[in-house]
Amino acid sequence: MKAVVIGGGIIGLSSAYYLQKSGWDVTVLDKTDMTDSCSYGNLGMIVPSHFIPLAAPGMLSQGIRWMFNNRSPFYVKPSLNPDLIGWGLKFMKSATPQHLERSGLPLLNLNLYSKKLYETLQHEPGFDFGYENKGILMYFKTEKFAEEEIHLGEKARSMGIDVEPLTKAQVQLLEPETELDILGAVHYKCDSHLYPNKLVPQLISHLRSAGVKMHGHSEVKSLDVVNGRVKKVITADNEFEGDVVVMAAGSWLSQLAKMASFKLPLMPGKGYSFTYRKPEKKLNVPAILCEARVAITQMNGYMRYGGTMEIGPVNNKINMNRVQGIVESVPKYFPGIQLGMPAEKDIWYGFRPCSPDGLPYLGRSSKVKNVLVAGGHAMSGISLGPASGKVMADLANDQKPEVDISIFDPQRFS
Repeated sequence: MKAVVIGGGIIGLSSAYYLQKSGWDVTVLDKTDMTDSCSYGNLGMIVPSHFIPLAAPGMLSQGIRWMFNNRSPFYVKPSLNPDLIGWGLKFMKSATPQHLERSGLPLLNLNLYSKKLYETLQHEPGFDFGYENKGILMYFKTEKFAEEEIHLGEKARSMGIDVEPLTKAQVQLLEPETELDILGAVHYKCDSHLYPNKLVPQLISHLRSAGVKMHGHSEVKSLDVVNGRVKKVITADNEFEGDVVVMAAGSWLSQLAKMASFKLPLMPGKGYSFTYRKPEKKLNVPAILCEARVAITQMNGYMRYGGTMEIGPVNNKINMNRVQGIVESVPKYFPGIQLGMPAEKDIWYGFRPCSPDGLPYLGRSSKVKNVLVAGGHAMSGISLGPASGKVMADLANDQKPEVDISIFDPQRFS
C-alpha cells in the first residue's frame, strides 16, 4: 500500500513516520527543501495547557484594539481578499462561550496524547531532541490578567491538569538569578518543551533511513481526481500515485484542497522568532508573557524569543515594528534582560495555518475518498505533531484513533 504525504513540516513528517511504521510505502512531497518550515523556528512547546482555541470570547474586542497598534501581539491586515473576509466572519461566529466549552476537552486530550507519543519517540534510536518536562510559566503583570489566568488555571485543574498559581516570591524560587517585575504566574507543570531544530532533521533522517522517499522542491501543481479518488499527485516534473493521500501542507492547505474541489477555510498567521546563542541570562522554565503574548524558551543552551500573530495573505516581508514589540516587552517582565534589536538576517518568520475556529482539521475528506487531512494547527503544530500523524496512520489503516477527533472534522464548515 502506497501513501503520498503532501507537506514536510512536523505534521507531514509525523504522518509519514507512523504510516511507514505501520507498513506503508511512503512518499513525502514539499515545495521547499524542508529545512526552514514553520516547524523549525517555533518555541518548541508541548502544551496541554493550551486547551483554549484562538477563536475564544474576548478575542474579538481585544483583536480590534490591537489592530490599531503595529507592534501588537495580534493583527489582522485589512484587505478585500474574499478568503480573509470569509475567514473573519467564521471566526466571529466561532468566538463564543459554547465553542470554548465544547473545544476544551478534545484539545486537551489531543495534546496529552501527543505528549505521550513524544515521550515514546525520545527513547527511539536516533532521536535526541532536548525533550524536557519543566512545565511552562504564564507570567502576568496586571490584576486583570492575574484574575483571568488564575481562573483559567482553576478550570484546567478541574479538567485534571497539574497546574499551580504562584506568587512573585514563589516564581523567584524557580528563577533565582532573574529579576522579576510581575504580580505572579501560573505554572502548568503538565507542559514540556523540546528543540525543534534537532527534532525535524532527526525525523527526516530517520524517514530516509527507513526507506521513505523524500522529495523537496516538489510543489504540487494539480491533483488528478477520478471517480472521487485522487489518482495522481502532479508536480512540475513528476507524478505520484498513492492509495492514500495525506494533505499536511500547512498554510498552503486550502489551495491544495481546492485542487480536489473542496474547501478548507484557512489563513496564514505570520509569527516571528529570534534566538540568542550566547545569552547573558537564561530562564530555567519556558515562559509566556500573558499581556504581551510573547513566548520564551531555553533550548539547547540558547534563548529563543517569539510571538505575534499577523493574519493575512502570505508575504515575505519582515515587519520590524512587530519584532520590536517582542524585544520591548521582555524587560517589562525581566528588567535584567535587555534585548537589542536583532539584525533582520537573524529574524526567523513562518506562517501558522489558522482555521477560523482555532481547531485543527483532522480526518477524512467526505468529497475525495482517499484523502486524509491534517492541518490548521495554528501555534500548536509542534505540540500536536505526533498525535496528528498517528491519527492519519490510524485512519489510513481503517482503525479507530485513540482520541476522539469528531470535533476536528475537515468538513465542519461545509
